[in-house]
Amino acid sequence: MFANSQEIRKSILAKWYENLTKYGNFTSSNFVSGSSPTSVFVGSYSYPKVFVGPMVPPVHGDTELLDNPEKWSGRSLEEIVNFRLNLVRGIQKVSVDQTEGRYIENLQELTMSTKPTDSDLEFCKPTNSTISLDGENAPFGPIGEIKSAKFSNSSTEKSIEKTFYDKDLKAQDAVLSLYNSGIQISKIQKCFSIGMLGQKRKLVPTKWSITATDDIISKALVKEILDCSLVDSYRIFSYEHLGNLFSVILFPHRWIYEMIEAWYSNGILGFGSDLEDARGIGHPPAIAGAYFAAKLAVTEYLAKNKIQSGVLILREIRPEYAIPVGVWQVREGIRSAMNQKYITAENFDNALDIATKKMSISKNEWISKGNIVKLMKQKTIADFF
Repeated sequence: MFANSQEIRKSILAKWYENLTKYGNFTSSNFVSGSSPTSVFVGSYSYPKVFVGPMVPPVHGDTELLDNPEKWSGRSLEEIVNFRLNLVRGIQKVSVDQTEGRYIENLQELTMSTKPTDSDLEFCKPTNSTISLDGENAPFGPIGEIKSAKFSNSSTEKSIEKTFYDKDLKAQDAVLSLYNSGIQISKIQKCFSIGMLGQKRKLVPTKWSITATDDIISKALVKEILDCSLVDSYRIFSYEHLGNLFSVILFPHRWIYEMIEAWYSNGILGFGSDLEDARGIGHPPAIAGAYFAAKLAVTEYLAKNKIQSGVLILREIRPEYAIPVGVWQVREGIRSAMNQKYITAENFDNALDIATKKMSISKNEWISKGNIVKLMKQKTIADFF
């Protein structure tokens, strides 16, 4: 039996307020001192003048885990939400064209840092401890308008520093350069957001930079795999975390990709999907950033193994996923799925049986909400040669 989303949210919020006693009155103070896990956030409200600032917990030391999605595998929803809520978000309103000046340059240095940076933020008035967990938006800790900010010096990530100072490098090439240098995707997204990449630099709202980064990298990986030979079997991968159940089917076919999501809202089942072939997708996906996050993870697997395939991803979002924590969990969930031992099927229909076996939604329901079967039946130019 699925848990009740509202009860889960109430429980997590109650425990967080209880946890506040560890840090005194930091949520009603006009000052916070702590080690920022090299974390910055750019809002989208009132664009092109947006609220920009660092995220700082009321503790010093190694706080990297508080804003490092790549290291959250195996963590509970409550743990991850608490990571988010314990980061105080400082803000100043800035034009997206303002990528220079002391405040922004301090944030760029913070983003380049190799380790958490000791930070002192003074706010114009005390922050408020009212936190909203509405089931729609990723949670935030207290927010305060910054009156003054001080950051300690720290060593910088050399590959990021090099890319930052190369103003002849296009943003797309800069993203790929950092990715190929081994920089974590979440770190690249922050560099993109705080106006550190490209020739014509701008601040980019965090949620937009996340999608843009995933899109740029996954497109590049698709180009690589188009030259690879086809996968020789039907492979099914699965993984479950944070109330999300993922199934991935790879099948012998030139690159086509579809992701179908299903979720429960007040007991009613809803669906969303989108797909592409080798030409890519020419419109914003109906399932938004999750589409590109999943695509990035599965194309990483294909590129690493030097194979090309058709891909179908099924994502069942259960009520236990009571508080959205960001599309990073889709990328990391699919990455984890692709690291599992896969099951081999005889054909596509058999693969669907296996992929949907643990799901509460039937195979026929999934297929009726997508279009990949129709796409598979269409002839391509390659079929005539």
